Amino acid sequence: MIRTAVIPFVTMSLMASSFSLAAQDGAALYRTKCSGCHGTNGEGKPAMKVPTLKDTTWDSDKILHHITVGEPDSRPPHNKNISGLSVGQAQAITEFVKSLK
Repeated sequence: MIRTAVIPFVTMSLMASSFSLAAQDGAALYRTKCSGCHGTNGEGKPAMKVPTLKDTTWDSDKILHHITVGEPDSRPPHNKNISGLSVGQAQAITEFVKSLK
């Protein structure tokens, strides 16, 4: 009985730690790839017409698409894929951006 109760606990603990690592990776990736334009805390740069990322109304799918595919009417680097990012790294950045308040 104890043995079967331990398995879900261990599984949940491992999942929680992997989410934590992804969030840390997302924050680190954001600092190196995004903060130069969007600011350290996602505050944006109004003078440069760079939007804030805090409390964004965009859902995760739209943010991920913007990072991985880009959009033709956006300024660089969002008019193309941010080079050197895997989909997993882009997802980590997306999760970090969604956490900005």
